[in-house]
Amino acid sequence: MKAMVASSYGGPEVFQLRHVPISHPEKDEVLVKVHVASLTTADTMMRVGKPYIGRLFTGIRKPKHPIPGTGFSGVVVAVGENVTRFVEGDEVFGETTLGFSTHAEYVLLPENGVIQHKPENLPHEEAASYGDGVLTAYNFLIEIANLTPGQRVLINGAAGAVGSAGLQIAKHFGAHVTAVASAHNHGKLTQLGADACIDYQTQDFTESNQLFDVVFDAVGKSSYAKCKSILTPNGIYLSTVLKASILWDSFITALTQSTKRAAFAATGLRKDHELNEMLSEVIKIQQKGALHLPIDRQYPLEKLAEAHGYLSTGKKKGNVILRVES
Repeated sequence: MKAMVASSYGGPEVFQLRHVPISHPEKDEVLVKVHVASLTTADTMMRVGKPYIGRLFTGIRKPKHPIPGTGFSGVVVAVGENVTRFVEGDEVFGETTLGFSTHAEYVLLPENGVIQHKPENLPHEEAASYGDGVLTAYNFLIEIANLTPGQRVLINGAAGAVGSAGLQIAKHFGAHVTAVASAHNHGKLTQLGADACIDYQTQDFTESNQLFDVVFDAVGKSSYAKCKSILTPNGIYLSTVLKASILWDSFITALTQSTKRAAFAATGLRKDHELNEMLSEVIKIQQKGALHLPIDRQYPLEKLAEAHGYLSTGKKKGNVILRVES
């Protein structure tokens, strides 16, 4: 099969298109022909191996799994003898977490991994990204912040994959949402449900005279220290990007039992059954017509390096995907 392979950490040039053997499923495994795979900002961080603490999970000197990619959507082409949830021909989607390997024509997963049947009205192009941005947003806003109706939420980086998903999830749960993004994205964000928009190029949202129950930094470009003044007395600052500052702030606010809190979590490190439960919940939202994933750009498999170049610009709007099946 064709696959993109990275044998070392580095720039986009580390990716090489190779032909590698197709692995056949063991008794409890499922082989999926990948139609579409996700592409995220996190993929660029894992490509370069930074922050270095992440290498404890991805490989110290080089990637443990040379084929990158985590989110996927495709069709089951073979199953192990003990598999009961899936049969050949099923359309499925999911996330390989630390198993990576989705930037290839086929991917192998355990039956009890993060994999589910794809709803008929959910296209492969959107389904591939559900295990990344959507699950991340749900985990932070619902599992960590325990969002409730009527709360005020500010989302920094609202036009991105995580931010746009978070905006829709927060609105579904009855929150008032202020979206922070460049002005040319405000129209789209209003369509997705934003109650108010802030242009970060002309206004510093951390100097707002409004208070928020949740500040969700979906791009990790602010900090708890800067956002503390705009949090309500029991407010929480959430950052999706692993930095020493967010780890320290999370530790200190928990240790001192501060009413204002900071929090970080690596969604991909949660147990597979927990991720599957969250995936089921976000699909319920999607089935109600309350969750749509905007697609910014699509790239063919062999253009993975070019796609990473675009991701590194920080100008991504919504989701970027890798079309594996031509």
